Amino acid sequence: MRFAKVPAMLKSIYRGFSLWLVFGFVALTAVRADNALAHREWTVDGVVRQALVSGVESDKMKAAPVVFVFHGHGGNMAQAAKLCAIHLLWPEAIVVYPQGLPTPGTLVDPQGKLSGWQHAAGDFGDRDLKFFDAVLATLHKDYRVDDKRIYATGHSNGGYFTYLLWAYRGNQLAAVAPSAAAAISALGELKPKPVLHVTGQHDTLVKFAWQQATIDSLRKLNQCGEGQPWDEQPGCTLYPSKLGTPVVTYIHPGGHVFPPNTPALIVKFFKEHALP
Repeated sequence: MRFAKVPAMLKSIYRGFSLWLVFGFVALTAVRADNALAHREWTVDGVVRQALVSGVESDKMKAAPVVFVFHGHGGNMAQAAKLCAIHLLWPEAIVVYPQGLPTPGTLVDPQGKLSGWQHAAGDFGDRDLKFFDAVLATLHKDYRVDDKRIYATGHSNGGYFTYLLWAYRGNQLAAVAPSAAAAISALGELKPKPVLHVTGQHDTLVKFAWQQATIDSLRKLNQCGEGQPWDEQPGCTLYPSKLGTPVVTYIHPGGHVFPPNTPALIVKFFKEHALP
């Protein structure tokens, strides 16, 4: 009778071993994904700046798109990489997760104890615009960059800075995707460009009304028509443009958050647009 139970035990052991292999493979994949992000440093105006950068030797074989991902105020590059994981969703792209510096916030942290990005042109000697320039210059040395496919996205303060990049480095960007932000100081400097704006209907920090006003201004700037569904995700609307620079909005029912489905939408949007 004892030996009759052995096959069942072996099946149980086999199932357990199979699950262990699966979990082990997933864990190994996660480790490799983490290792794919290299810690890089630059010295800009005497200050050491940092970023996590994806990219492998094979990227040098053909021109690759570049995506800059800017964390929100109080965040950091590691959190942005984990939250967005665009390097996993778009492995063919070189993805940069820059690290901000202590910055006084306009809505929070007025003492500037937490990391963030400049809010307007000229702030802090344009340290973050210069940082962007330095990183992009290095990527051109290390990889074959597709200059027609360079993109920027960011959440909250990172979204504000994305708008600032559009205003002052827009000739280098194919499209942008700010989240939970408003184009306040940069709005008058923007030139038509494809944009995906992500906002929560119950955002009480960067108020939804402010963001809606930004969206309305962008639709006017880009000469957009009436909205139509975009993607299967509820809340996504495409406003076609006479200029070929559409505005896409993802209006979710949350607050000042970055929904987990947002990175996939950003990647889809970026893949649809390139500089002429």
